[in-house]
Amino acid sequence: QVQLVESGGGLVQPGGSLRPSCAASGRTFTKSPMGWFRQAPGKERDFVAAISWTGSNTYYADSVKGRFTISRDNAENILYLSMNSLKPEDTAVYYCAAKFFGTTYYYSAQDYDSWGQGTQVTVSS
Repeated sequence: QVQLVESGGGLVQPGGSLRPSCAASGRTFTKSPMGWFRQAPGKERDFVAAISWTGSNTYYADSVKGRFTISRDNAENILYLSMNSLKPEDTAVYYCAAKFFGTTYYYSAQDYDSWGQGTQVTVSS
């Protein structure tokens, strides 16, 4: 199983940027499709972005398309989420997730096998 640890969340003003990361260890990371999800208070966990194990294929929720970019460094076993033009509605705990193996990206939480503990992102003036 892959162990995941997120970091890089924080407080930012509307319009600002953050770049949370997710460090992976344990089982081979390079063959694992990865994803980012988020959960706001009182709401369900929602899909944000996903990436194939090669990094060549990505997929985004409509709410973040054009503002967020998912990427990975398989040599360093790190997943990133570059977030720009942040809005108050982006405030949530952000979780990274890994699937043991897959040939594409996955946007359903049920497809993933391992989860991190989450990192808080707060967008407020």
